[in-house]
This record gives sequence, structure tokens and C-alpha cells, in this order.
Amino acid sequence: MNRYGRAAAALALAVTVTACTGDPAPSASPGRSAGPASPAGIRFYVDGEGAAAQEVRRLQQEGKTEEAALIRKIADRPNAMWIGDPDPSARVADITEKARRAGQVPVLVAYHIPDRDCGQFSAGGAANPDEYRAWIRRFAEGIGDRAAWVVLEPDALAHILDNCTRGGQAAERLDLLREAVETLKRQPGTRVYLDAGNAGWIRNPGDWIDPMRRAGVEKADGFAFNVSNFFTVEESVAVAGRLSDGLGGAPYVIDTSRNGNGSPRDAQGDDAWCNPAGRALGAAPTTGTGRERVDAFLWVKRPGESDGECHRGEPTAGAWFHAYALELARNAG
Repeated sequence: MNRYGRAAAALALAVTVTACTGDPAPSASPGRSAGPASPAGIRFYVDGEGAAAQEVRRLQQEGKTEEAALIRKIADRPNAMWIGDPDPSARVADITEKARRAGQVPVLVAYHIPDRDCGQFSAGGAANPDEYRAWIRRFAEGIGDRAAWVVLEPDALAHILDNCTRGGQAAERLDLLREAVETLKRQPGTRVYLDAGNAGWIRNPGDWIDPMRRAGVEKADGFAFNVSNFFTVEESVAVAGRLSDGLGGAPYVIDTSRNGNGSPRDAQGDDAWCNPAGRALGAAPTTGTGRERVDAFLWVKRPGESDGECHRGEPTAGAWFHAYALELARNAG
């Protein structure tokens, strides 16, 4: 996923804005109810069968206890579950039911928009709008009345605004996102956060307000920020706070999975966002953020899973990348 965008311009903007702080459990924005599974006190779902958990078991069997302890920093934390299956219902139902039995709430990423990732490392998605509408209905059916937090379609909105998706296709995508929000919000236990890019993708937060409204953010529980990227909480809040202001105080969540050392300052192109060296795990997932309007810190990107081949022969997007996982964990201290 090309999630870096035009970072230099955005960071120049971000450092001029004071980050907001406040109570761990923010109040709802005007006209927006607290919604299901109100943020305070949520225990997010830990996937005991994910790639990191399997890696821990393998390393223990091989007697590599030091490496196993490092990877456990990932395996023992709640990681989002990315859903792009052709029919998502069974997998979503399985995850949400396991989480319900554990007394936890899963974070799911709905990732199947047509022309996903604009044909880059995470290309794919539904073949056409009608297929996507059917897909998101099946996704919602899989949740049923169980609790879930859903991050909706990383990159989809940002790729409209950076002109990857143009003209009628852009309007069509905004309609699909709005319909997806509406479909998911019919489920009584579901919170929905529309992806809104990152601090390196946004030149002028004001330009995003109308598209976000057209995409249904005001019917969602808020928006997601910094998904699969590396900007610090302070940098993210500086920009996301302005988006929130323009949306009447909309809450948001921040992906802190790999932002412990912030974003690389000197890297260019793919090197800036695709498995960049020197990064670290960030703040653990929690609803106790201590930040006004920030509903949660989440690990949306699953640490240790590759961003893509990056033109360097690295693992494909979503595949386990052992050396990178170890580096993230070591650098986190």
C-alpha cells in the first residue's frame, strides 16, 4: 500500500499545530451517539492463531528463546484482522464468535473496494460495485449481533484525493463507502471508523472534509488515521485533530503498531513507507489514550507482516517478515 504520500508538506503543517490532550474516554461529537461498545474499558481481541503466535511456537520448539520473547511482544497484543476474502461471512463470524467467547472485541479491517490500492502491492478487491455491495452485506452478516470495531477500506478515500481514482469512479467510490458505513451500522454491536489517510498524505485537512462527509463519516463512529504508517501520535493528532474539528468533533482511532520511532525522515519513494528500516512497535492497543477525541490506539497493521516486495525482493504484502518483526520488537526496547 502506498501510504506515505507527500510527507514533507504535511509534516510542515503538522508541526505548527498543537496536539490535543484530554480525558481517556472522549465525549461523542454533536449529533453522534456513543454507539455500541462505548470505548471505555474495551478489551480487544488477541488472535492466538495469527502469524506472530505461530512464529513464537516455532521459535520455542527450536530453542530460540530470545527471538521468541521478542516476537511475543507482537503475538500477545491485539492485532486487527484484515478481511479480503471473496466471501467474508464465515471468517468474520468465526473471529467475532471467538472474541465474544473470550470477552473481547475484535478489530476487523474491511479491505475489498474495487481497484484496491490502485493496482499497487495490495491490488485486488471486488470486480465491480455490485459485487462490493454484496460483499459488504456478507461482511455485516458475519458480524451479526456480536461486538466488532471495523476500520473501513484503508487507502480508498486517500486514493480519490491523490487522483489515483478519478472522475465518475471517484463519485462511485464515495457512494460505495457511504453505503458500506450504512450497512455495517445496521449491526447493533458494530463500531465503524472510515480510513482517512495519515499525516504524510494530507496537505490541507480542509480539502478532506467534504469527501469524508460524502463517504459517510458522520454516520460512522469516526475515522481511522495512520493505518499502516509510522507517524507518531503527536504528528497524527496534529493533523487528525483538524479533520475532527472540520467534522464537528468526530472521534478517531490511531494506528500505533509501528510508530514507536516515528517515520523515516530521509527516505524517499517506496523506501519511506514500504518496510522502512529503523522502525519500532508503538503504544499498545488501548482505549485509555489520554487524548481528546481519540477513541483508541490500535494495531491495525499487523506488525511483522510485510508491506510488500518493495522492489527489493521482500515478502509479498501481508506475508510474515521475520527479520522485520524482530527489528520492530528490538527497537521498541
